[in-house]
Amino acid sequence: MTATIPDTPPKTRPRLHRAWIVAAVALVALVGAAGFRATPGVLIDPLSQDFGWPRGTISAAVSVNLVLYGLTSPFAAALMDRFGMRKVVSVALVLVAVGSGLTVFMTAPWQLIACWGVLIGLGTGSMAMVFVATVTSRWFVARRGIVTGVLTAAGAAGQLVFLPVLAHLTHAYGWRSASVTVCVAAVAVVPLVVLFLRDHPADVGVLPYGATEQIPKVRSTGAARRALGTLDTAARTPVFWLLAGSFAICGASTNGLVGTHFIPAAHDHGMPETTAASLLALVGVFDVVGTIFSGWLTDRVDSRVLLGVYYALRGCSLLILPSLFARTTHPSMLVFIIFYGLDWVATVPPTVTLCRENFGMSGPVVFGWVFASHQVGAAIAAEAAGVVRDRLGDYAAAWYGAGALCLLAAVLSIRVRRVDTLAADPA
Repeated sequence: MTATIPDTPPKTRPRLHRAWIVAAVALVALVGAAGFRATPGVLIDPLSQDFGWPRGTISAAVSVNLVLYGLTSPFAAALMDRFGMRKVVSVALVLVAVGSGLTVFMTAPWQLIACWGVLIGLGTGSMAMVFVATVTSRWFVARRGIVTGVLTAAGAAGQLVFLPVLAHLTHAYGWRSASVTVCVAAVAVVPLVVLFLRDHPADVGVLPYGATEQIPKVRSTGAARRALGTLDTAARTPVFWLLAGSFAICGASTNGLVGTHFIPAAHDHGMPETTAASLLALVGVFDVVGTIFSGWLTDRVDSRVLLGVYYALRGCSLLILPSLFARTTHPSMLVFIIFYGLDWVATVPPTVTLCRENFGMSGPVVFGWVFASHQVGAAIAAEAAGVVRDRLGDYAAAWYGAGALCLLAAVLSIRVRRVDTLAADPA
């Protein structure tokens, strides 16, 4: 009699959760948005030489871009509640493509402001950090901190991918080639968004990653009403103003100052633009590491403490930056690049977490307003640094001022206190 071996079902590999596919598509869109937004830093000197425009005039277009990039964010979060992430992100990419493509025909500063300032500001603002907050709030319960860190690091990755390429194209073929490249890249991302990005786990019959029950959808009858209503409620709490104030300084010391003026400042000291762009891209390399690590820390350490440490270290590094510029890259500058890169947007995961902890389901929209303050600070710094350079002949005063403000941001962050989440959630 032969023994029978019972049939055993074949082992199947665990199916990839749909949340990771959504996060991957969001990553691609955010990489592109960051690269599109970083482009003006490469174009300041070429535009000045081609048209004879002062840096203050060109910086005005960058300032408009940064302001709209920030002010669009809370409305974009509400629009994502109303129309869905897929539609909002697709339209945003089309705006970027149109704005970048039209710049090749411009002949006057107002056209630069209309294209790079208004159109690209609105487009990239709709794919700003509120997109990160929306994706993580809807699709993730477990691993929110680390996913927030990875998606935030997409900004650094975009800088890493685009800046050296755009600097090379500008140097070899002129600034118009860079504009055309941005236009084509924006259009190329649209099919990925349409095919793979989904608005809610319930739309495809799954639970959020790590959840045991479905997260209810936020139903909004009016994007503007929800955005403004959330601002009205949040603005009644001290925590909102502490977060907004510190994040405004964050924007001033990153996008506004370093992101916009590092390349022309290095060029003032004899460094080739391609070399300076490579250094700024290297910031992006370490920014990826720093932001992911910050997301990991945010799941384990008090977010207020993290922000205080991040801002204090950033302030100290900016105070020594003016002494590091030279014709060639030397070890001290590389140390600054590595250190500053690790700290660049490490502030985002703990700030998103504090918004979520304090304002509940309205956290993404509240973060949109906090992020708007980030971009207002960046816009002020971008314009102010350009004027400082035109008036004083160098950027030293701008670096020192930003360093002092970062030390103030450290104090503001430590003073954040929890508020009643239910009271902060508008009906």
